[in-house]
Amino acid sequence: MTTTTRRVGLATCSVLPELDPDDRPLIGALAERGVTAEPVVWDAPDVDWSAFDLVVVRSTWDYSPRRDEFVQWAEGVPHIENPARVLRWNTDKGYLRALETAEVPVIPTIWLDPDRHLSKRAVHTRMPAFGDFVVKPVVSAGARDTGRYQPVSARSRGMAIQHAVELLDTGRAVMIQPYVTSVDTAGETCLVFVDGEFQHAARKNALLTGPRKTAGLYQEEKMSAVEASPAQIGIASRALDVAVRELGLDRPLLYARVDLVTRDDGTPLVIELELTEPSLWMQYSGAAGTLDVFADAIVARL
Repeated sequence: MTTTTRRVGLATCSVLPELDPDDRPLIGALAERGVTAEPVVWDAPDVDWSAFDLVVVRSTWDYSPRRDEFVQWAEGVPHIENPARVLRWNTDKGYLRALETAEVPVIPTIWLDPDRHLSKRAVHTRMPAFGDFVVKPVVSAGARDTGRYQPVSARSRGMAIQHAVELLDTGRAVMIQPYVTSVDTAGETCLVFVDGEFQHAARKNALLTGPRKTAGLYQEEKMSAVEASPAQIGIASRALDVAVRELGLDRPLLYARVDLVTRDDGTPLVIELELTEPSLWMQYSGAAGTLDVFADAIVARL
């Protein structure tokens, strides 16, 4: 009698060929369930992706400069989670418009399109007049090419304009958002979901203290465990419901992370919907046991 071992590829990038440390325990957890899992670099040549029963996207954190190539790769993988159409939608932060239309609280955003060939003066007029603000590309990951600026400082405002113009000149769409000051004290609250069910939350300390940084794969994040409030869980769940509806999915997303900040009146705001390659920070899940839940969910999709 022969037995067939089910294989799962855990997609990563060449900088982290053995996965991010948070994801490595998945290999053992899946082995306990009779599944062979292995890290595979997403853009490595000559990989037979059809040899895997399922490919789960994890630490593919170098995709943003090659977003189209990354999406095309995903579309060519026979069995991938989250599905390729999710990755295409989620790797362009224009998805925030769909959330706003559905009345999910999000940070108000000014959108700059490179096809409009805006002059420096036109860019200048679109910058906020009051309060710190953030300039970043619509396609980005890990806070790369993202900067925080102050409108009251002529030097800072000039740097913001130059930042936006340089992004536009390279064909990258730009988004400008007010900086939510509660991030400096309360950080961001990142809610992790598996199969549509909330698992645990973690707190991310402020990353943006000044002009953009471009070096490195991502900016180092300082994390800690935190308890999410019912209001936060409710808004995060609403955001995921909108995503599922917009994408026409017939089942919940295998994994998701919803990053929230808090408005001055206490309302949680969605700053980002992470459906592509989010850190799930399973080491902060405590009694929630997200690692086992995630492993079980992967097995259920084989």
